[in-house]
Amino acid sequence: MKIQNKVMLITYADSLGKDFKELSGILDEHYSKAIGGIHLLPFFPSTGDRGFAPSDYTVVDPKFGTWQAVEELGEKYYLMFDFMINHISRESTFFQDYKKKHDASIYKDMFIEISDFFKDGGPTQEDIDLIYKRKDVAPFQEVEFNDGSKEKVWNTFGEEQIDLDVTKEVTKDFIRDTIKDMASHGCSLIRLDAFAYAIKKLNTNCFFVEPEIWELLDEVKSEAAKYQIEVLPEIHEHYSIQMKIADHDYYIYDFALPMVVLYSIYSGKTNRLASWLAKSPMKQFTTLDTHDGIGVVDAKDILSDEELSYTSDKLYDVGANVKKVYSSESYNNLDIYQINTTYFSALGNEDESYLLARAIQIFAPGIPQVYYVGLLAGENDIKLLESTKEGRNINRHYYSKDEVQDEMSRPVVRKLKELLEFRNVSKAFDLEGSIITETPSESEIIITRESKDKESIAIFKADFKTREFTITENDTLIFQQ
Repeated sequence: MKIQNKVMLITYADSLGKDFKELSGILDEHYSKAIGGIHLLPFFPSTGDRGFAPSDYTVVDPKFGTWQAVEELGEKYYLMFDFMINHISRESTFFQDYKKKHDASIYKDMFIEISDFFKDGGPTQEDIDLIYKRKDVAPFQEVEFNDGSKEKVWNTFGEEQIDLDVTKEVTKDFIRDTIKDMASHGCSLIRLDAFAYAIKKLNTNCFFVEPEIWELLDEVKSEAAKYQIEVLPEIHEHYSIQMKIADHDYYIYDFALPMVVLYSIYSGKTNRLASWLAKSPMKQFTTLDTHDGIGVVDAKDILSDEELSYTSDKLYDVGANVKKVYSSESYNNLDIYQINTTYFSALGNEDESYLLARAIQIFAPGIPQVYYVGLLAGENDIKLLESTKEGRNINRHYYSKDEVQDEMSRPVVRKLKELLEFRNVSKAFDLEGSIITETPSESEIIITRESKDKESIAIFKADFKTREFTITENDTLIFQQ
């Protein structure tokens, strides 16, 4: 199934129900009109990071279901799979063979040996300081081989995630095979996780290294196109990198929107939001929440440094049960530029503020993505957070079928569902259409979306001081708060 201009749900296989079967049943019962696509967070066998340390892309983790279950979802929704192009599990057959046979392994070139990468006895401290990293240690891990020798290899993220050398032919074969296999199981869109880290080059910061990063992206795009699959590079950084990717006609993420919306609601000022929406491309996926934290660095220079600091501080003040320590090393936070919380709790668990935020999202350029916790206006899960000491688990509650049924009775959940259903059927949100933003006063905003054929016009009018807003389509009132 090709990508549709309909809301995409982001979910783990075992978070809305215990497996694919229950997920499918929940969506059929409650969200068949509100959801058009699903980003199935990694469902392959994995040894860490909630699926993001995959050991084998050719099979489904049996506790979630089977390929048949995935394919059945793909008959009803367009699907996005994750491809961790930067790394793979240390328990994968590739790395285990390398560990066993070392220089004799046919997979040796898949991995980056530090002594080979840094010549002349490096790396120096200057080399390490130059590398762009989101943890406070060098991104290397020592491996002991079966012959007793030891070697450090590149390891950007957790200990289970060993980086791949994407420039080598053996790795390119692996990439081609993985894309082909995903295509055979109903994948419409491949999310290239941690894409910007994939190119390592001496005397650079090893992050979004040009021009090599474009060569890699074009190779992946070309391979995916053989199967009518699109690619979505996942990058958390300054918004200008997203704009560069958009200029090359790729889908991008709007990871800046979450902080911009929070700033606007906290401050009651709409100027930054209006400016950002006016310059955002249509070929993108918008987010307010994902399986990770809320990105701060993504909104830099859209918001000033003072406004970013204000928003971060206000989040800890307004947010329900949000504490700075939850986004620190004490809670295993791998990204120092993100704040761990649900979006509903970031807005103080206030229904009116939350619905205002979601209404903005559906009027923003692009296709909305809604995280499963956000779909149910979920509060911070302090119990799961404390039991695991994993900061991001504050936003990763496991909902049983019965819990979902209970949540559906909440007014905020029902109204959000109503908004999403409207977004999916209104022609005004045509990705080839137009958007106009106006700010009649400091606290007000008017967003007008018009289809390319001029036959449908949807207008959002809001006052951020009162949290009141209306949505009309072709002069008919659709929603009012």
